[in-house]
Amino acid sequence: MNGSRSFWKKLRQNSAVIVSTVLLLAVTISAVLGPMFLPAEFAEVTRNSFLSPSGQHLFGTDLNGRDLFYRVLLGARISLMVGIAGALVSFTVGVVYGIIAGYIGGWVDSIMMRFVDVLYAIPRLIFILVLISAIDPLLRGLMEHRGFQNLIGYSKVVILVFCLGLTEWLTMARIVRGQVLSLKSQQYVLAARSIGQSHFRIILLHLLPNLIGVTIVYLTLTVPSVILDESFLSFLGVGIQAPLASWGLLLSDAAQVINPIKSYWWLLVFPALAMSVTLLALNFLGDGLRDALDPRQKK
Repeated sequence: MNGSRSFWKKLRQNSAVIVSTVLLLAVTISAVLGPMFLPAEFAEVTRNSFLSPSGQHLFGTDLNGRDLFYRVLLGARISLMVGIAGALVSFTVGVVYGIIAGYIGGWVDSIMMRFVDVLYAIPRLIFILVLISAIDPLLRGLMEHRGFQNLIGYSKVVILVFCLGLTEWLTMARIVRGQVLSLKSQQYVLAARSIGQSHFRIILLHLLPNLIGVTIVYLTLTVPSVILDESFLSFLGVGIQAPLASWGLLLSDAAQVINPIKSYWWLLVFPALAMSVTLLALNFLGDGLRDALDPRQKK
């Protein structure tokens, strides 16, 4: 109980965490609810191309005359969804893999960790590009065959979630494995074994509760990494596709129309600003959680 009070006290004393939490809540609520309260015509293609920011269009309009503020909110919705879902996939795979490797130990641990080393040596983004190119046509064909034509446009969202999640779990697995190697030699774990508790029960009741802190911290820091990867892939044109929007896709659209003769600066500034603020807030929140959960940190 005292540990919980100390944790919340440290968080409340960290102004960066408070500001980051407020910003993330504001971005999330705006992304989920914002487009519902904006005029429907903001999403339609019009002749009002490249209007600069004004009272009617806060962030201006894009090449197709769509309101950029509306598009940034839609981009936040997709980018945050991919980031959170991909991080959860990474969290699940990394925790399960790390617990198995650390708890069993021996030659099983050695083989599993060598496999992780091999995956680390593979260029991650190139591997994701190959997976997207191979899986996307198959998934689209399956959706069309099963009668899910309305979801075909979201096929790359699904692929990005799983591909990014299944490439971000390596560090999580190493962290969890190291923690389990330390925890399984503790007296309370040895006592649980001596009274005949099953391996599943030991993991569930004694190891997982002691892993929650470090895994939650790393989960928080994984979300911005996944968002950055998704934005980079969308910027290259192999991620999210129009008419959907993500911050990376908006930046890619801006890069195609910005030139030395005519600068449509708002197309680049506002999506980049929204993404930068969100990523900074996530990183500050992760750092604050790490400091609050670290008993060696004293203020």
